[in-house]
Amino acid sequence: MTEYEAVIGLEVHAELKTKTKIYCGCRNSFGDEPNTNVCPVCMGFPGALPVLNARAVDLAVKTGCAMNCKINEISRQDRKNYFYPDLPKGYQISQSDIPLCSDGFIDIMTDGKISRIRIKRIHIEEDAGKLLHDEKSDSTLIDFNRCGVPLVEIVTEPDLQSSAQAHAFLETVRKILLYTGVSDCRMQEGSIRCDVNVSLRKKGSNKLGTRCEMKNVNSFSAAVRSIEYEISRQLEIIRSGGKILRETRRWDDIRNMSFPMRSKESAADYRFFPEPDLTGIYVEKDNINRLKSEIPELPNSRLFRYVGEHGLSQADAEIITADIEKADLYDSCAALGVCSYRSIANRIIGDVSTFIRDTGRKISETKITAGMLTDLIASVEKGEISDTASHIIFRKLAENGGEVRKTAESLGLIQESDIERLKLLAEKIIGNNPKSAADYQNGKTNALGFLVGQCMKDSHGRANPALIREILEKKLTQ
Repeated sequence: MTEYEAVIGLEVHAELKTKTKIYCGCRNSFGDEPNTNVCPVCMGFPGALPVLNARAVDLAVKTGCAMNCKINEISRQDRKNYFYPDLPKGYQISQSDIPLCSDGFIDIMTDGKISRIRIKRIHIEEDAGKLLHDEKSDSTLIDFNRCGVPLVEIVTEPDLQSSAQAHAFLETVRKILLYTGVSDCRMQEGSIRCDVNVSLRKKGSNKLGTRCEMKNVNSFSAAVRSIEYEISRQLEIIRSGGKILRETRRWDDIRNMSFPMRSKESAADYRFFPEPDLTGIYVEKDNINRLKSEIPELPNSRLFRYVGEHGLSQADAEIITADIEKADLYDSCAALGVCSYRSIANRIIGDVSTFIRDTGRKISETKITAGMLTDLIASVEKGEISDTASHIIFRKLAENGGEVRKTAESLGLIQESDIERLKLLAEKIIGNNPKSAADYQNGKTNALGFLVGQCMKDSHGRANPALIREILEKKLTQ
């Protein structure tokens, strides 16, 4: 694809973390019995009037603040008219000309390079219901529980140029939504999903090509595959002398390809007009400032700091920033100034991540603290406990709390570093294994590993392995 380059834009839809739907009091809850969280408003019954959920507005504004957007203090809602079986009103309440947020950006990192992706707009809208296709009965059922669930839609400018950038952007958006508490981002429940727009243009040209939109992209990995497929499909058409048609395509993740759904609609096709049953939205400056103040340091900012200032790899920094509690723990450990950034990162990526994965708990639901973790790391570095023993001690501390030294003593895991005692141990093992000792002296260096292992076994893992190795080498070469 040397003569062409991809131009990619994304539309990310995320369910807002509210207790009730956006225009009625029905529960916003996933997994309930079909058609139990419904009422005349979200079912579109004649005469039923919507009332805007103020919490949904706050969460959308917080999203805009976190993504460096201009917050429009006065905006409005519009009707987007189209017919689909899971949209009982025959229209969707959304925002067209005046969204809540506009003109923002997100900085992302790919292969150590930072890129700025512009955000065109962020607006609120209601979700549609869910169609359930039953192949056995050749019928389609509709669950309206999702109808009216509040969404925030994040629309980028066409600034992305590769599937890798798209994946990095989507992961950054997911982390921002989690850090700010805007959405739970449970992709398996459909609470975050995206539409992908792809076109090709000749390199060096400012003229955009004909774009195609892909829907039904239900995972970030599917977004990557759909982009790569669409680039390949369009390139093949162009090279064969064909013409790209502007259309909406449906991504089939099982067959790993897309299929035409319909010709691409324009805004005019939706016949947008101001929603007559709702007043305009006014967001006070004091409220905007309050929402801004609630935003923690964001994941992309931490990622850049961990890589640029702390010297972590991008891959390790991404693992840590994937969970705000991991990132907070890392920063708290680093602030103590006891251990190196690398040691802290290794322990969080290793012991901490393994423990929370195995137990299904959050860090805040364990006894893990920054002081405990740095004490553990320091004890290993001082030779007081072995690295192997540290993993056992960590799990005990994570479950029950306590002090590293006392826990190690109670478990019999204090590392033996007394030189005179280790010399006696080495002499004993050499005396019990004369053949291995002779093998080492005759040039079979791997015999030393066996002798170290025997020392560790005899000491029940308490001997300092580095010291015992050094002592053995000296005694065997005397």
